[in-house]
Amino acid sequence: MSIKDIAKKVGVSPSTVSRVLNNPDYHCSSEELARSIREAAIELDYSPNEAARRLKKGGGTDQQKTYYINILLTHTDQLAMDPFFRELLDCIETEIHSRFCALSQVWVNSMFSDDELCRKKNISEEIDRMYKQTNEHADGLIIIGRCNSEAILKLKSRYKSVVSINRNPTDGLVDEITCDGSKVAYLAVQHLISLGHRRIAYVGECSGEARFRGFKRALEDAGIELNQDYIFDNKRARTESREIARTIKTMREGPTGIYCANDIIGVGLLWAFQNIRGRFELPSVIASDDIEEGQRTKPMLTTVRLFKEDMGRHAMYLLLDRLKGGHNGVIRMDIKPQIVERGSTYKLNYH
Repeated sequence: MSIKDIAKKVGVSPSTVSRVLNNPDYHCSSEELARSIREAAIELDYSPNEAARRLKKGGGTDQQKTYYINILLTHTDQLAMDPFFRELLDCIETEIHSRFCALSQVWVNSMFSDDELCRKKNISEEIDRMYKQTNEHADGLIIIGRCNSEAILKLKSRYKSVVSINRNPTDGLVDEITCDGSKVAYLAVQHLISLGHRRIAYVGECSGEARFRGFKRALEDAGIELNQDYIFDNKRARTESREIARTIKTMREGPTGIYCANDIIGVGLLWAFQNIRGRFELPSVIASDDIEEGQRTKPMLTTVRLFKEDMGRHAMYLLLDRLKGGHNGVIRMDIKPQIVERGSTYKLNYH
């Protein structure tokens, strides 16, 4: 696919598409427009050959070789449905261009995060198909999200350098940037406890989820008994937020504080609470990820920030350092999260 195809799909000029995709210093007049262009490029499997030609001419750097970088997102099949990974991808793209590398391919495929599905399907065939799309422009690979161990080993055989960016550590098969989900949840629940809350609910995925483990550990360390009525197993669906909000409202002794495993759930829950009719005291709500949408809720969402820019920067550092022979052993960098306190949490002076 060409820049003209992307321009036609988005409804802008080819020159605008070229500037957004190939010029790291270009600031688009609308961030929403820039994101639409990037998403169209992913959907149409655009390979920025023009960027590669520009880099080979020098591009203002003394780097002799142009490195071609591929990206595999495994958390979802629809990037627009997950703002955190969409924003993280934007950060990584910017970092790739700023280091005068070429972004060759971006794949969005949740199959790689599903161990059972990977066992049923032929992973080798899928990886071979993906590799052919690169036209051998495949020096390094950044995997965003959890990835099946067997798939990682097969991808390692194709690439000189592979880096994983994930909320939780992998098996140490490749270099990785992590922000431990258990620590993220623990920090969030500790914040609620510091505000006086002891009736604390969890909304998010439970099975095998590090954030749920962190939630339970924070309660245990504070001597707070886990209340099963306060556990809402939600796999990121905003549509479930209204039902959860209504359930909490009808509780005789409901939670005064709520930890949502990600901002998507937190945003949905705040909107649902705002639309509930009748008198209702809003519980403190804290989530994690720090997506832009969390600043547009009323009240604005308190969250645990995962530093997306740092994740992208360190991932590219590890990727290029291995490509240049800088290190051989597997390296893991854990990015420390940070509480961002906004209006959705408050100090409890009673109960």
